[in-house]
Amino acid sequence: MELGNDTEVLEFILLGLSEVEELQPLFLGLFLAMYLVTFIGNLLIILATITSSHLHTPMYFFLANFSFVDICFTSTTIPKMLLNIQTHNKTITYQGCLTQMYFFILFAELDIFFLCIMAYDRFVAICHPLHYTVIMNPRLCVLLLLLSWILSVLDSLLRGLLVLRLSFCTNLEIPHFFCEINQVIQLACSDNLLNIIEMYFAAVVMGIIPLTGIVFSYSRIVSSIRRITSARGKYKAFSTCGSHLSVVSLFYSTGLGVYFSSSTTQNSRESAIASVIYTTVTPMLNPFIYSLRNKDIRGALKSLAEIVTLND
Repeated sequence: MELGNDTEVLEFILLGLSEVEELQPLFLGLFLAMYLVTFIGNLLIILATITSSHLHTPMYFFLANFSFVDICFTSTTIPKMLLNIQTHNKTITYQGCLTQMYFFILFAELDIFFLCIMAYDRFVAICHPLHYTVIMNPRLCVLLLLLSWILSVLDSLLRGLLVLRLSFCTNLEIPHFFCEINQVIQLACSDNLLNIIEMYFAAVVMGIIPLTGIVFSYSRIVSSIRRITSARGKYKAFSTCGSHLSVVSLFYSTGLGVYFSSSTTQNSRESAIASVIYTTVTPMLNPFIYSLRNKDIRGALKSLAEIVTLND
């Protein structure tokens, strides 16, 4: 990897959310607390689905995988940010930046795929309840899981290889708290048109198409719920997908807005601050949304707590 002046790129500089020194201890405490809540909350969801036999269904199988991906998603960015704040060192190596970029894209796209699959699962459960166990069989669930991983790994690898072909000039400052691919591409002094084309193509394939699937699933779900005559039946049908719909709304309303605006906005620091919502806040809130709106999860968490108490 060569610079415009034929010197090797050794490291980038992550400017973070603010250069005000007095705010750094506040950021350190805040993001450490958010990361711990995210890690513990999603880990509890995973343990609850594993230990409770009545949660061994396709819905909770994908929820457990979604929680695992959320842990990995935040772990690609927050620990490095905390380390930089603690050591007062804003640098990240070129190899470290590429690695962070690869895994960030990988887990972000897995999040998107799992949200789409979970919407399809709710569509089958509500619109075709008699055929649910036949359609959402274990083989299909594993196939959807593997397909999500394969597509995400391949796209992340492609985007990483396209970044490898870029040359960078003397300005290696990234106005972000992690190696966000849009910001890295903008630093290139070589032709980055292919990267930009691929970036928007990936946004359509990996973002808009799954979103279309989610919208289609919920449009059919709403139509089915409207045909239910009893109010209790309508509430029960909607309650099975209320948590997922809340997570979808939160993730897409923040993630897509930041993604499409980050390459055009003149204030990259504002874009970095907005990115905190979908990179940190959303994964932290997901366990609360599912546990507060889902009585099965609440019951499983209570049983898990009782098991831990008895073992102590």
